[in-house]
Amino acid sequence: MHEQKIAFYPGPAGGWGALNSVKNALLHQNIALKGAKTLLSANQPDGFDCPGCAWPDRNHASTFEFCENGVKAVAAEATARRAGPELFDRYTVQELAAHSDYWLEDQGRLTHPMVYDAASDKYRPIAWDDAFAIIARHLNALPDPNQAIFYTSGRASNEAAFLYQLFVRQYGTNNFPDCSNMCHEPSGTAMREQIGVGKGTVELADFEKADAIFIFGQNPGTNHPRMLGELRAAHKRGARIVSFNPLRERGLERFADPQDKLEMATLGSTPISTHYFQLRIGGDLAAVTGMVKHVLEQEATARASGRDGVLDHAFIAEHTTGLEALAGSVQGASWAELEAMAGLTEAQMRAAADVYLGAPGVIACWGMGITQHAHSVATIQMITNLLLLRGHIGRPGAGPCPVRGHSNVQGDRTMGIWEKPSADLLNRLHDVYGFEPPRAHGVDAVEAISHMRDGKGKVFFALGGNFAAATPDTVATWQALQRCDLTVHVTTKLNRSHVVHGRAALILPCLGRTEIDLQNGEAQGVTVEDSMSMVHISKGINPPASEHLLSEPAIIARLAHATLGARSHVDWLALAQDYSLIRDEIEKVFPDFAGFNQRVAVPGGFRLRNTASERVWATASGKAAFQAHALPRNTPLQRARERSPGQRVFTLQSTRSHDQYNTTVYGMDDRYRGVFGQRRVLFIHAEDIRELGMRDGDWVNIRTVWDDGVERRADGFRLVAYDTPRGNLAAYYPETNPLVPLTAVAERAGTPTSKSIPVVLERAAIAHDAA
Repeated sequence: MHEQKIAFYPGPAGGWGALNSVKNALLHQNIALKGAKTLLSANQPDGFDCPGCAWPDRNHASTFEFCENGVKAVAAEATARRAGPELFDRYTVQELAAHSDYWLEDQGRLTHPMVYDAASDKYRPIAWDDAFAIIARHLNALPDPNQAIFYTSGRASNEAAFLYQLFVRQYGTNNFPDCSNMCHEPSGTAMREQIGVGKGTVELADFEKADAIFIFGQNPGTNHPRMLGELRAAHKRGARIVSFNPLRERGLERFADPQDKLEMATLGSTPISTHYFQLRIGGDLAAVTGMVKHVLEQEATARASGRDGVLDHAFIAEHTTGLEALAGSVQGASWAELEAMAGLTEAQMRAAADVYLGAPGVIACWGMGITQHAHSVATIQMITNLLLLRGHIGRPGAGPCPVRGHSNVQGDRTMGIWEKPSADLLNRLHDVYGFEPPRAHGVDAVEAISHMRDGKGKVFFALGGNFAAATPDTVATWQALQRCDLTVHVTTKLNRSHVVHGRAALILPCLGRTEIDLQNGEAQGVTVEDSMSMVHISKGINPPASEHLLSEPAIIARLAHATLGARSHVDWLALAQDYSLIRDEIEKVFPDFAGFNQRVAVPGGFRLRNTASERVWATASGKAAFQAHALPRNTPLQRARERSPGQRVFTLQSTRSHDQYNTTVYGMDDRYRGVFGQRRVLFIHAEDIRELGMRDGDWVNIRTVWDDGVERRADGFRLVAYDTPRGNLAAYYPETNPLVPLTAVAERAGTPTSKSIPVVLERAAIAHDAA
């Protein structure tokens, strides 16, 4: 581990810093040679899909189709380290729980299925059949199937997800909380209502044609580094790139492509953003409303002077409804109100809108900086309104682009992992498999926590992920998990969720994406869907970390067989032995997957149909819908300030470090932000530090201001002066998850509002260990 220090990082995103980080990741996992060989198969037609982000692959003929954080993900999975029975024999669960999240995962790959022994407070090895029997006994003993909760991580393959939803619905519940509930649920909610699909409409080729790319609430340098290659190429050919982000992020400023020999040799870099607007946390709705207001004013001015307007009137007339209501709502918002909420000047919002007006093709991208707010659905619909005004959906170089996280989070939802399944899906399951699926909606991720906490959820089964660390309101979440009769986790490595468990607990180790999956002597491939609806196959190349591992499809199939028995007519064990048979089942249920096995055999796979990209609108009206949204009133921040007279109330956003992917912490550095060897830091404007009577480097405790009487706090954070708007703070999760109330969720989507928590700061009595 590096020494703990704060030091400005002068380099660009990527570059030699990325190459050095790649080297260190492989060395740390003791796989220098194996890791380098493994990476040559990452995102290749005959290789495996990177277990990191869902950014699509550009060139399947390229040898190098990975990024720095993809290397960290691959290295962590292909590691030489092992967490076998001897580790669990050495430590009690209480002792394991005292270690950091980084330490837990750094022990290496799990090798055996393990069962919790309460008498010794240790996990002990268990045979697979015995593990399945325990789970089946608990599930079949429940008086109501809705007392079981089945969580899904976005890393699960299409084949695993399909089997999972089929098993669980035959079991009798739609309790399918998943990681979409905690990230891009508002994107699906907003876009389904507006354009009839919950996915982005762009393809990767559209980035070659766009004249302007708007990036809202996203940090691609850390979260989707391969996206920087597309942004770099767009900038070089003259496209405008407009970024809205409270923090200055290096990946949005400049990038050095490690595959560009000249750039590397000269220590050069390429600018990314042509315009960078540091708005207030949560100010995006006001900022985009200001842009729409400017566009509509320009339209009115042009019409008044007898010139052609700036809107695409033919598109609007043929393809949309609701423009009049939107125009009335936007006209009612004053520039003074917009400035106050956005934290930008009228001139800045007009300048951003002028870039939009000057671009024949516009792409709008966004990430969790948009989706984890109370008014996230309204914000996404306002972004879509902006695109619709000039017909920027359903033509080359244009469209909405929600940038997803996990490598198959979009595919899992396509496969039916959703607590609110459509009647059409349930009807197809009934017709194909001859059972009556449950029709009542299940619980989402936040609702699942309340369900367990209130004693309504007795069994918690997680297909991947780290639920205890990923979710909000940590104290409440842990109490909820500990109230369960049984918790089960399918996983590759030890994490926090395994030491925060129910009365009975199982850890089921599975194959990773990089590993060869042999069934009946035949190597199997699984499929995934990326952020742009491309479906392709993934085949591991490394021997499994242990002979005792099972694949995710095999685990689900054997569990379904053990649980459902004669109640199910599905030949679960046969499906587990040949994944092409699973794909045959998928195409029986989902018409868009017709010819699945043949189509996915083509290098690069195939793209699923996206009706909105064809200007076919699967909405109630048959048209795309402009949606009017007033500026938010009575926000959590406003209420917090009313309840805390005389105290400075800040808005805190949680964020990842550069050595992190979701809850997986690869190391203790955040290179681009200049943080080394530590994680308990709080980014804050220098003037705010002075106003608090403190100094850069002082230690503070953070306390949430909420209206339910529950004290939520996170203690021991080092103040770090940073370029961010006054009144705004940023810190890493999961360290700040205890500050996010369960009731702080996005309107109509339920996503935790982890990017906008009202907090106050208190001087810490003593300095804390920053690690």
